[in-house]
Amino acid sequence: MQHPKVPAAALLSSPEDTEAQFYEALQQADLSRLMAVWSDEEEVSCVHPGGPRVVGLGAIRAAFEVVFAQGAISVHPERVRRVQTNETAIHQVLERVVVEGSGGSGQQSAWVIATNVYLKTAMGWRMVVHHASPGTAHDIQEVIEEPATLH
Repeated sequence: MQHPKVPAAALLSSPEDTEAQFYEALQQADLSRLMAVWSDEEEVSCVHPGGPRVVGLGAIRAAFEVVFAQGAISVHPERVRRVQTNETAIHQVLERVVVEGSGGSGQQSAWVIATNVYLKTAMGWRMVVHHASPGTAHDIQEVIEEPATLH
């Protein structure tokens, strides 16, 4: 059954909607959909794991074209921590990336730690920063400071 096309702004009515669109676009290697989540601000930036800072929509598009030339990315956001004000949202995401193991050892999970920053615009919530760093299986554990109790 075909669903009617929903306007992009309606789909980006919250930072969570924008983030879902971003990860679905990565999973489908859909460059147009991926670029639709980005703000048209001049200073948008992206850092792929181990890579340089890429600034501007044209450069970000080119970087993702290279990534998608390898195919879709089986990436799944997990353990999202959120901070939000009226017009800004910051999400720290532990990404699980399913990759083929070496020597035919089957699928394995790799880990990436990402920070996604969203701004509320006239067109809805849009991504302005995606910064991803290589992680390890150890990163699935978190170090959380327990609040001190004052009596």
